[in-house]
Amino acid sequence: MGGGSDMYRQQILDHYKNPRNYGELDDATFSHTGENPSCGDTITVDVRLEDDGETIEYVAFSGDGCAISQASASMLSERLRGMTLDELEAMDTDDITEMLGVDISPMRIKCAVLARQVAQDGAKLHEGEIDDLDVTKTED
Repeated sequence: MGGGSDMYRQQILDHYKNPRNYGELDDATFSHTGENPSCGDTITVDVRLEDDGETIEYVAFSGDGCAISQASASMLSERLRGMTLDELEAMDTDDITEMLGVDISPMRIKCAVLARQVAQDGAKLHEGEIDDLDVTKTED
């Protein structure tokens, strides 16, 4: 990897050390929690929707975990603003690894996608697509 990947590594470290949108939303439309048992990551994502009920107005997250999970949650919290719930649902692993900008090992993919999975499951719970999920887990 060349100098470009060093820039992305620095970006990940910056988001880990100075997370954006870290905290809780008192007026969240929905909140959901997830964990990655293999690494010990835990993340809660709070989402506030605009009045149309479809567009993400604000995202906050809280939790604890490795640099990849926390940086991914921080970056995702910025990226989701202005997206619709359908656009959130359409996000996949490639979108997350592209956002991070570095190669993620197979063991760390679960760390990288945790926040996305939590946000997607929270949206499904909010919309009534699933009705019984206390905590999202990246593995059983």
